[in-house]
Amino acid sequence: MAFMSSIAHEFVFDPFKWPREQIDEDFQKIAEKFNAMKSVVRVPDLDLKYKIAVFASKQDHCLVDLLHSWQDGKLPVDITRVISNHDRHPDSHVMRFLERQRIPYHYLKPVAGNKKEEEILDLVQDTDFLVLARYMQILSGDFLKKYGKDVINIHHGLLPSFKGGNPSRQAFDCGVKMIGATTHFVTEELDAGPIIEQMVERVSHRDNLRSFVQKSENLEKQCLSKAIKYYCELRVLPYLDNKTVVF
Repeated sequence: MAFMSSIAHEFVFDPFKWPREQIDEDFQKIAEKFNAMKSVVRVPDLDLKYKIAVFASKQDHCLVDLLHSWQDGKLPVDITRVISNHDRHPDSHVMRFLERQRIPYHYLKPVAGNKKEEEILDLVQDTDFLVLARYMQILSGDFLKKYGKDVINIHHGLLPSFKGGNPSRQAFDCGVKMIGATTHFVTEELDAGPIIEQMVERVSHRDNLRSFVQKSENLEKQCLSKAIKYYCELRVLPYLDNKTVVF
């Protein structure tokens, strides 16, 4: 496909040896040979970046990590807007960052029987996919069908054992020895979509609640960032009904 580094095991594109214009033609021939329905090729450094909207609730750690990774050019995406069911103070670090970078922030407060999904759909029509960065609202099956594109979610690995409020405190009090995070595609079934990435880390009696929570949040940030990078590099392939191949 491209020139592979034997050390990093990642594809390294050399436009002088393989012009971008030639890539689509070469892959189209491969698609025709194997009767593939379509052939999609992306070179993140040259092609247009994916446009995404990031959803977040009260917790900031995943949102902040994505914003800084975007600012540093570590993710091949353009964050077009942030959508939240939590009203942040104008002088908070997140709001100041968004204002400096001219990224719109939309506070949509759900009311009984109305999750503002029609308003959300209007806001995300120009996006390529959505990222739920600890968004504590369930997107309905009707919303997913109308949006019609992929939605990526991150959640901690304490489910389903520790549900409800403050799962980290519950897990810490129970003395768990392993924590983790899972990134997956969103489907109508809650937290049951095809898995893209999972990460784990050991904890012990040496951890206090603060270090326990910090380790859990760090896993979530890393797991989400990796999944987005894989997705943008077209390294995530659907497999069977509810699996993926990530290469």
